[in-house]
Amino acid sequence: MNCIIVDDDDASRTALLQMTKQVDYLNVVKTCSNPLEAMAALKKEDVDVIFLDIEMPEMTGMDMLKALDNRPQVILTTSHKEYALDAFDLNVVDYLIKPVTLPRFLKAMAKVKDASGSDDQVTAGQDYFFIKKDSVLNKVPVKDILWIEALGDYITIHTKDQRFILHATLKSLEGKLPANKFVRVHRSYIVQVDNVKKVEDTTIFINEVSIPVGALYKENFIKRLNTLQ
Repeated sequence: MNCIIVDDDDASRTALLQMTKQVDYLNVVKTCSNPLEAMAALKKEDVDVIFLDIEMPEMTGMDMLKALDNRPQVILTTSHKEYALDAFDLNVVDYLIKPVTLPRFLKAMAKVKDASGSDDQVTAGQDYFFIKKDSVLNKVPVKDILWIEALGDYITIHTKDQRFILHATLKSLEGKLPANKFVRVHRSYIVQVDNVKKVEDTTIFINEVSIPVGALYKENFIKRLNTLQ
């Protein structure tokens, strides 16, 4: 899981960085000293988790959360307890009081892993998925999946006939998808190549629905298309 650390205090960033090294599935892609730097990093990196301080100059961690449309899972870190209620209203995964101890950090990461897993919602077969909807497992042929979209802490699987909304991340689902059928085209979108009708510059069209192609994903996507020139 890719993560970024956002804190204006050097010692706090270093302490969190050392703790992430104790978790084998965590990969720190960026450490940031302010929210503006972090928001720029989110546009460039595929991030699953943000460790976010609250009290920072110019923009607080809470302000940053409110400004993000599609945000990864968030663990807030602060020296103050009084922000807890407001924090959980923003659907953060956990709220850590500084100085953060390793056992408390590991407990927070267990919550992240539980929240990101989609194993109990999507079960893969060779040519189909069973996807849970309203406590019912629905058999969905792979060929019927058009695209998958990230919406905050949820993903929406669009098929020819219906939609399935799951509490999961694109990254947690990506490994379950047949690599020869699906391709990531944006930090918020995965498409099934067979269902792409046309491509215009940085826009894909599937059944008249337009889907953006991110700059970081465009080259790989174009390679996947069976073009004649």
